[in-house]
Amino acid sequence: MSGVVVDTSVWIDFFAGRSTPVLEQSLADGLVVLPPLVVAELVSGARSRRDQTAVAGLIRELGVHETPLEHWIRVGGLRLQLAARGLSVSTPDAHVAQCALDRSALLLSRDRVFSRIAQHTALRLGSG
Repeated sequence: MSGVVVDTSVWIDFFAGRSTPVLEQSLADGLVVLPPLVVAELVSGARSRRDQTAVAGLIRELGVHETPLEHWIRVGGLRLQLAARGLSVSTPDAHVAQCALDRSALLLSRDRVFSRIAQHTALRLGSG
């Protein structure tokens, strides 16, 4: 597996019209995969009718990372591993990171927590 997993922080910039060249190229190449929690965050963050339509259209076109029970066990294990190293990570952030780790994918994010996670795991990061 591979692809590009995209965190909500990069989508916010994308929908605001800010430059996101890696995301834009990844979309053009058909590489973008969404963590299910990011889908929920995008839908809940779409305030205007225009944003709701744009988000709905986009998420229907993109792949969503499958999250069977084993994924959630790995999410808990990741949180445990990081806590043992003094790093407290929320379940949503661990889920997004684990989606990228499961796929050996690049994670696009502008959230600093992922830089800290990458210091202790094989997580690969890009900024969008």
